[in-house]
Amino acid sequence: MNKLPQITLAFWVMKICATTLGETAGDLLSMTLNIGYALSSLMLVGVFLLTLLGQLAARRYHPALYWSVILATSTAGTTLSDFMDRSLGLGYATGSALLIGLLLATFALWYRSEKSLSVERIASPKGELFYWVAILFSNTLGTALGDYLADDSGLGFAGGALLIGSLLALVVVLKGFSRLSPVALFWVAFVLTRPFGATLGDFLSKAPAQGGLGFGTVGCSALLAGALVLLVALAIRNQHRPSGAVPAASVA
Repeated sequence: MNKLPQITLAFWVMKICATTLGETAGDLLSMTLNIGYALSSLMLVGVFLLTLLGQLAARRYHPALYWSVILATSTAGTTLSDFMDRSLGLGYATGSALLIGLLLATFALWYRSEKSLSVERIASPKGELFYWVAILFSNTLGTALGDYLADDSGLGFAGGALLIGSLLALVVVLKGFSRLSPVALFWVAFVLTRPFGATLGDFLSKAPAQGGLGFGTVGCSALLAGALVLLVALAIRNQHRPSGAVPAASVA
């Protein structure tokens, strides 16, 4: 079941773009439009389930469909994390710890069921479902970690983004110069790109008085949506290149 993209540099660029858009779009619904965290979460989880049904029904990899589900997990993860940490009063640290436990439990059940945590080829429909549950939890966890770094740690939006960016660079070095599991490094990078997107999104959208650049959630969301659409269009074009074309170099 070849329904997953190759893990190339383009994949990570699109992932960061999608997660940053998820942060600004989630904030646009819950705060700018004042819908609230609970209702926004219900709406976005519904969108996630609809896109997921389409992905599960597909028989091969469709870039537009795949990245629609990724974006849905990112926006839903933003509001779910905010609802847990702010509305329910769990706090960023407790919320992050809870989500780490849920993510690890998902990995354990996934491996016990499928004997693999493959990130480039799905072995069964059950394995694909585990894959998307892990992505939803990882994106929700990334939001909580990003908020913790930006607010509770004292680093601020720019400092949080710099720290996560440095950790991502370390993962790239480990991928090239260590024998650590590529699958484990993938999931570490996947989780880290979410707080990177969260802190970057806040840095771009928040007012200067809050440590941001003040572009606003509407402007940032529109810009990032345009960039993601362009990247997906390029992925679709590359998917239909002649088989002799040279693929991009794998980075994870």
